[in-house]
Amino acid sequence: MTTTEFKQRTSGIIDVMPEEFDDFELQVKRFQAGEFDETEFLAYRLKQGVYGQRQPDAQMIRVKIPFGGLKADQLDALGEVSAKYVPLNKGHVTTRENIQYHHVKLEDAAHVMRVLGEVGLTTREACGNTVRNVTGCAMAGVCSDELFDVTPYAAAYARYFVRHPYTQALPRKVKTAFSGCARDCAITGIHDVGFIPKVEGGQRGFEIRVGGGTSIMPKIAPTLYDFVPVDEYLKVTEAVLRIFHHTAWLRKNKMKARIKFHIAQVGIDAFRKEVEEELRGDWAQRSFDPTSLLFIEDESLDAPPVNSMYGNGASSSEFEHWVETNVVDQKQTGYKAVNVKLYQGDIQADQFHKLADMARKYAGGRARITHQQNLTFRWVPEGALHSVWEELNEIGFGQSGIHEISDVVSCPGTDSCKLGITSSMGLGRAVMDKIEGMNIDDPLTRRMHVKMSGCPNGCGQHHVADIGFHGAASKAPSGQVPAYELFLGGSYEEGDTRIGLRTRTKVPAKRVPDALEKVIKFYWAYREQGEEFKDFAARLGPKEFEPILQEFKEVGELNRDTLQEYIDWDKTVKYKLERGEGECAV
Repeated sequence: MTTTEFKQRTSGIIDVMPEEFDDFELQVKRFQAGEFDETEFLAYRLKQGVYGQRQPDAQMIRVKIPFGGLKADQLDALGEVSAKYVPLNKGHVTTRENIQYHHVKLEDAAHVMRVLGEVGLTTREACGNTVRNVTGCAMAGVCSDELFDVTPYAAAYARYFVRHPYTQALPRKVKTAFSGCARDCAITGIHDVGFIPKVEGGQRGFEIRVGGGTSIMPKIAPTLYDFVPVDEYLKVTEAVLRIFHHTAWLRKNKMKARIKFHIAQVGIDAFRKEVEEELRGDWAQRSFDPTSLLFIEDESLDAPPVNSMYGNGASSSEFEHWVETNVVDQKQTGYKAVNVKLYQGDIQADQFHKLADMARKYAGGRARITHQQNLTFRWVPEGALHSVWEELNEIGFGQSGIHEISDVVSCPGTDSCKLGITSSMGLGRAVMDKIEGMNIDDPLTRRMHVKMSGCPNGCGQHHVADIGFHGAASKAPSGQVPAYELFLGGSYEEGDTRIGLRTRTKVPAKRVPDALEKVIKFYWAYREQGEEFKDFAARLGPKEFEPILQEFKEVGELNRDTLQEYIDWDKTVKYKLERGEGECAV
């Protein structure tokens, strides 16, 4: 496709092709009629962003939101889909800055795609062995520390690699992040490919990191190149993906088919030589200037005037605390970025519409979702903050404590995921209740992060939490109990990305909130002056935490007193490990 054709057919960040919706509808009918091989249909379905759930005849539809950027009409469309096609009437914000819908009927998927496509949103290559959604920092473009706005380049990347011939059948998926400044707010270290903006000799460019990831072999991505000019970052990335595509041994074991395994085997220096050899190919001799693909948008043109009149309610300690934890200065004078705390990343159908209205009124018609499952309004006039807070409270999103210990992150777990081992969402609610009940006022503890995943794969980013959990099954006298393994001392802020230290003890799910409290109190009792939890955990090592966790480990015979420990959070039947074959590695 030529650049001219691309521009003519694009209504959003990523090219929307209505004929793909028609084809998907046709192929669904063929599949349901037994005319489309199940395995081949699965690969086709995933490439269109439709993912099977653990519940029979139910689908998860994943909507790509490049760099988390949304417009008000897109929020309205997301709400429309939630109301018409999603039984639970909600969408879920993920740590990959996608919107996911669960329990959707397969025959409704094409209708969902059409509603979203009309406003420039797409599910194309949101699943499967492709380049997945490109994530970014919600402050890009308004951050005082940035060298330049990476948003146009993240969008160009997303545009370039969607439907690219080398990204349709990779050995496994590729996750990409663009951070806005050296603080690495997008956590490039845990991505397959990551970009940090730099300027050398007056020229814009990126530090490129390759080979990070979580799951069964968590790795922090090493630096491939310290500086690559912006007119070459797409070329260098394509060389990386071509090598990944052609590395035959990666396709032999899907569990070890991510690019991090290849780099771990050969080393980053040898991999760099492979890239440089690939760049000598004929394909790399043309121009890779991204100018024609850049997403250029001057948000300031739509921003509300800073001197607009808004209702000023009486200040209160609750409002002041919300401002302290949820509001950030923009580099543009008079404007603030307001971080909206989404409870477990969920947005109900009517809330989508109300957020859209707020975006139009206070934020220039835009918002950004974040990899911490929250939402950010930018370009909010300082004088409108109280009105914004009041309206957020009216729709259920006025909570303070963004990026604090109470801002717990969790993946869907066994609520919908085939790979889920435990009810991570249920545990998330229980942990939030525990934290709220502890009334924590210690600043160092409030800065901690708690995250959980329903399996080892890391969708809840548990590896980089101060205290992280991933689901497991544990043996007990009367069968299995849902349990969690702990990671302690992880980090992802201020450019300090660390993988947490894994403990040996599995803690039964119903005892995790109490175990969390005990770990925090252990930290209070034995930390050094001003010592953050991540440094405390690194200094002591995981063995020092084992005696604390041991007291929660044992579960007795099944009886009236122990029954609840054999039942997972928010469930009503005795636990049994039921893990299906996931579609991530298809």
